Amino acid sequence: MDIQYTHPAYQLVQIMNRIYENGMTTTSGGNLSIADCEGNIWITPASVDKGSLTPRDICCIKPDGTPVGRNLYKPSIEWPIHVGIYKRRPDLKALLHAHPPALVAFSCARTIPNLRMVDNVYRNLGQVELAAYALPGSASLGEKIADTFTDGYNVVLMENHGAMVGAADIFAAFRAFETLELIAATEVNANRMGKIRSLPAIRRLTSATMPTFIPVPPTPSECAARREMINLIRRAYRQKFFSSTQGTYSMRLGAETFLITPKDKDRFYLEESDLIMVHHGRAEAGKTPSGGVWLHKAIYDAHPDISAITGASPPCAMAFAVTDAVFDTRTIPESYIMLREVPRVSWERLLNDPSTIAGIISPSIPVLMIENSQILATGDTLIKAFDRLEVAEATARSIILAASIGEIKHISESEVDEINTAFNLEPSKKSAKKSKTEGVAE
Repeated sequence: MDIQYTHPAYQLVQIMNRIYENGMTTTSGGNLSIADCEGNIWITPASVDKGSLTPRDICCIKPDGTPVGRNLYKPSIEWPIHVGIYKRRPDLKALLHAHPPALVAFSCARTIPNLRMVDNVYRNLGQVELAAYALPGSASLGEKIADTFTDGYNVVLMENHGAMVGAADIFAAFRAFETLELIAATEVNANRMGKIRSLPAIRRLTSATMPTFIPVPPTPSECAARREMINLIRRAYRQKFFSSTQGTYSMRLGAETFLITPKDKDRFYLEESDLIMVHHGRAEAGKTPSGGVWLHKAIYDAHPDISAITGASPPCAMAFAVTDAVFDTRTIPESYIMLREVPRVSWERLLNDPSTIAGIISPSIPVLMIENSQILATGDTLIKAFDRLEVAEATARSIILAASIGEIKHISESEVDEINTAFNLEPSKKSAKKSKTEGVAE
C-alpha cells in the first residue's frame, strides 16, 4: 500500500480505527500524530470518540505552534509531547500513544516485556526503554519521554501510562506497537504456565532467498485460491493469531506449486496480488516470500496429502511454545480429534533443518509447536489447517483458564482409545513412546 498520496488525516483515522477495533484503546484514550513535509503536525483531537473519528476531526499544529482544526476541536492534551519529540528526533515522522491492556499491565508493574521470547519480535522492535511516571500532559512527562527518544529509542513504555512508539510513518509505528502488545499478552499467559525460555541469540531466517521466475497470467482456479487465502488471513488477523507482519500462510496449487504470504507486508492490507507463487523452488519475480518458505516447501514435498499450512503466534498457544509447560490436547474430545499430539520442536531446527521438521508431521501429528517461534498447523484444505490453528489457540486458552480454577483432569488413555476407534484415528505415538527424541519433546 502506497501511503504517500494519502492525506495525514486519513492515515490517522485508519490507524486509530485499527487500534480501537482491536481493543487497544478506549473511547477517550490514546493519541496519534504525523509530521508532514511542510512542518505541520497532524494529531488526533482531545475528548472526541475514538470509535467514530473522522478525517474532519483531526487537528493540525502549524510550524509556529498554532493549533488549527476544521471542526475547532482542541488537539490532544499531550500534543506538546509530540512536538517536543519531533524537534529532537527529526527522523521520526509519526508517533503513536495508546493504552492496550497487556502493555498497561507491564507499565503498572514498571517492567519491559521479554522481547527474546519469540524469534521475530526483537528483530522487528529493537530495544524498548522505560520512561518514568509524570502527570499526563505535563511538561515533566514531555521532558522524560523526549529524553528517552533522544537517547535513540523508538519504542518507549511509560510507567503507569501505556506505550509510545515513533517511526518513519504511522503504519510502521502501529506495526511495532501491535507487536509489542502481542508479545506482552504472550508473556502474561506464559507466566501462568511456567518458567519462560528466552532465546540466547536472535538470528534471522536466511534461507528465504529463492531464484525467481516470470509468472504467466493467473488461471481462474489460482485467482480463487488467492481470494480464499486472503479471506482466512484477514480472519486470523482479526482473531489476533498474529500481528501485522507475522504469520505465514501457504496453499498448494499443484505438485510443485504453492502460494505463500509475502515477507514484511501488513497482513491487514494484503491483496490477492501480494501473495507469491512458488513453482519448482522458484518464486515470482519482484516479490519476497515469508521466511518460512523453505519449510513449507519441505512439508509439501514430503506430504502430497497436505494442501495448506498455517504458521502463527497466537498469545495463548505461544505461552506453551516459550515455556516447557505440557500442551496436552486431551481437554475435550474435539481438541484431541483436531490436534492429536502436538510435539515441541526446537527453534534451531527451524533455522537449520526444515526437512527434519517436515518428517515429524504425520496423520497423528498435524500440528507442531516450534519453540519460541510459532504454531504450525497443516491440513488437506486451507480451512482445515486454519481450523486446527484456531482449535490450538482455543485449547491453550482453556488450559490457562483452568489453571486458575483447579487441577485440570484430562481425558484418560482408555477414553482416548475409545475416541480413536470411534473416529477411525491412528493411535497417538504418545501411548507407545514417552521418551524425548532429540529436538522434539513428545
